[in-house]
Amino acid sequence: MPRVKRGFKARRRRNRLLKHAKGYYGARRKAFHVAIEQVHNAWEDAYRHRRTKKREYRRLWIARINAASRTNGLNYSQFIAGLKRSNIELDRKVLAEIAVADPGGFKAVVEAID
Repeated sequence: MPRVKRGFKARRRRNRLLKHAKGYYGARRKAFHVAIEQVHNAWEDAYRHRRTKKREYRRLWIARINAASRTNGLNYSQFIAGLKRSNIELDRKVLAEIAVADPGGFKAVVEAID
């Protein structure tokens, strides 16, 4: 069986992973075996936080809608229930944007649900 030295393929594999470790501190950037652990941990965190980010944005939107609806005499749950009754299909992201950017428009939405 012929001898295979693996130089090119192994170097390419290592360099690809070390490129992902760019910007890390000390050996986490330079030493392959330390860098591989760090990069895999970073990928796990990135995967997890992509899902957490969605939850956090939804919480932010709900807080903004609640604050805006309270200034108009309703709390959040009453406001959302009124939207469902009135068949107004605006999602929380859009409602939060209206609440922040256009308080008059949000007041019009509140008046439309009564």
